[in-house]
Amino acid sequence: MPRVCLMTYSVLRAPYGDPLVQDFDDRTPDVFAEAEASPGFIARARQQDDQEWLSNHQREWGPWGPFAVPRFYNDGILNGHSTQAQTVSVWEDLKSVFDFTYRGPMHRQALQLRKGWFLDQRWPIYVVWWSPDDVLPTWRQACERLEHLHDHGATAYAFTFRRPFAADGQPVQMSDL
Repeated sequence: MPRVCLMTYSVLRAPYGDPLVQDFDDRTPDVFAEAEASPGFIARARQQDDQEWLSNHQREWGPWGPFAVPRFYNDGILNGHSTQAQTVSVWEDLKSVFDFTYRGPMHRQALQLRKGWFLDQRWPIYVVWWSPDDVLPTWRQACERLEHLHDHGATAYAFTFRRPFAADGQPVQMSDL
C-alpha cells in the first residue's frame, strides 16, 4: 500500500542559536514527539549519530541519504550560520498527516507562531507525495518534490493539502477522507 511523504521547509529569520528563533528550536523536540505518537506516523528523517555539534550537512542520515536543501536556500550550512528548517516524514495516509499538521496541539500552536520565526517565502513551505510502501525518500528526492511543486503547481507528483491527490493520482478533497 502506498504511503504519504511530507517535507516541510522554511528559512529562519536568524541562525539556530539566535534568541530570535530559540523558541522554535526549543519546541522542536516536543513537536517531533507529538508527530511520532500520532496515529498513522511511520518514520521521519533522523540523524544516525549523536554528535550535536555537527551541522545537518555533516551528519549521517542513514537511509535518508546525505542532507540536501532546495535550490531556494542560499544561506549558510555550518553550525551557527544555518537558517534552514526542514523535515521529511512518512505517514500511512493523507488523513493522518493532515490531522497531525493541523490538529496536533503542539504543531498547531507552532504554526500559529511561525511568522515570528520564519522569513516570508516565495516558494512552498511544504510538499506532500505518495511513495511505495518499501521506499524511504531521500533528502534530495524530497527537495526535488518541493521544487517541482514550486515550478508546476500541485500535481499527483507533488501536492499540498489544499490540492491533494489520492494514491491513484486522482484529485481528492481532504473533507472526503
